[in-house]
Amino acid sequence: MCSSDLTEGNRPSVHAVMLSPSESPEPMPTLIHLHGGPVAQHQYDFDIEQHIMTSAGYRVVAPNPRGSSGRGFDYQYAIWADWGGPDGLDIQSVTDTLLRNGLTDPKRLGVYGWSYGGMLTNYSIARDSRYRAAVSGAGISNMLGGFGVDHYIVAWEQEVGLPWDNLEGWLKVSYPFFEAPAIKTPTLFLVGEADFNVPAVGSEQMYQALKRLNVPTQLVIYPGQHHGFTTPSYELDVMKRHLGWFEHYLRRAE
Repeated sequence: MCSSDLTEGNRPSVHAVMLSPSESPEPMPTLIHLHGGPVAQHQYDFDIEQHIMTSAGYRVVAPNPRGSSGRGFDYQYAIWADWGGPDGLDIQSVTDTLLRNGLTDPKRLGVYGWSYGGMLTNYSIARDSRYRAAVSGAGISNMLGGFGVDHYIVAWEQEVGLPWDNLEGWLKVSYPFFEAPAIKTPTLFLVGEADFNVPAVGSEQMYQALKRLNVPTQLVIYPGQHHGFTTPSYELDVMKRHLGWFEHYLRRAE
């Protein structure tokens, strides 16, 4: 495990934790793991999911883009009413750095995350076609279609306003859905059927958009599961599906 500040041009430094297999020839298959929150951060505790991915032969890069905690108010506040904006640019910078330094095989680069990490995965694939596979867990992109179906209604109103008062702002943070024709990345969507934090409708809508656009995609909805799964067999299935999706689109890539 190591950490570094990944930068590109005049953009702020982006801290990232990187895990590599013991045998790590460069360049190699690489996964960018995006955290939820967005008020959270990747840190130096044990993350079993990242270690499973690494043991499967992937370099895992876990960045803390703008919006993450632990780096002061301004850094965290940077994405206020601008989800997928500054943090999306930071993920592009991390990707640029990995490719420029020969740390990743450009044909074997993937991205994944859960909750806001799933949302940021959607933001990333909508504006950057370099990702050859993605897994979006418990995310949403059509924020208008999600109005009133989760428990954030007061927070959304405080941050973005009401849709009829600030339609432009709501469309701005919904760009992966409304710019779905730009997405070329094969994407797996995973979500709990009983999730009231980020309801299943968000994953269903993105799945339907990519399906309609003939982009390889799958949607798996887990019965009775909320935002964090509690059924061990479902937790195991989620991990197996991550590995299977990336194996198919990255490890077998020509």
